[in-house]
Amino acid sequence: MTDRVYPSSKPTTNGGAAVPAVPNTTAATANPSNTKPQLRQPYRPQPQYHHRRHRRSNCHCNFCCCCFWSILIILALALLTAIAGAAVYILYRPHRPEFTLTSVRIAKLNLTTSSDLSTSHLTTLFNLTLSTKNPNNHLTFSYEPFALSLSSSDVQIGNGSIPAFTSGTKNSTFFRSILSTSQDLDVESVKSLRSDLRKKTGVALKLQMDTKVKVAMGKLKSKKVGIRVTCEGIKGAVPKGKSPSVASVANSKCKVDLRIKIWKWTF
Repeated sequence: MTDRVYPSSKPTTNGGAAVPAVPNTTAATANPSNTKPQLRQPYRPQPQYHHRRHRRSNCHCNFCCCCFWSILIILALALLTAIAGAAVYILYRPHRPEFTLTSVRIAKLNLTTSSDLSTSHLTTLFNLTLSTKNPNNHLTFSYEPFALSLSSSDVQIGNGSIPAFTSGTKNSTFFRSILSTSQDLDVESVKSLRSDLRKKTGVALKLQMDTKVKVAMGKLKSKKVGIRVTCEGIKGAVPKGKSPSVASVANSKCKVDLRIKIWKWTF
């Protein structure tokens, strides 16, 4: 049998000097990826859609809550106002003032036309007596000056005024006014007025009074509110000679309406 000689694992010395061990290149070449540096991917933040959706949902919820509470407050205020108004109505029973046309005297009602029929002139003079009554026990009416207008078939035939006054509780006030005019009329107004003057039943007259009133209830006072008083059912005749004619007011009725002005419109 032959003897086999195995190399020693220890490094041999060359003249006493240590021989360096040969590196094992087989493992390095077998796995070359270990020698190259790792490249990192750049960081790209992802869009946070869920945050935007969350914010939008929060805004929508806040808007809905604001609308809900606003509507609730408005309804509560309207309910309180209605309750207060009902309480005032039950306790004080407010009523509108009453106006009555007592008498109408026609002193002058002349319609003259020029010889060439080019112009027509109207001259009138009326004496009116009116009364107003305050039927309330706790309300006082303070009126501004009245502007009076008398018309026939929508043709204005007289203007006048009544000074300001105050109507106390359960009080009646009487006042007189003079209405007159001196004006030229157009062709259509002349035709309409002549047809009324020729009627045997008399001329139909309408009285219109405009003013503003302030209502006081104890120490409480309201703002000035416009009112219009319209009196219809008046029948008059053209006076003969110098004596005035007396118009019939037995069937006359006066209606009081509120005049509320919003911007350019009056209701």
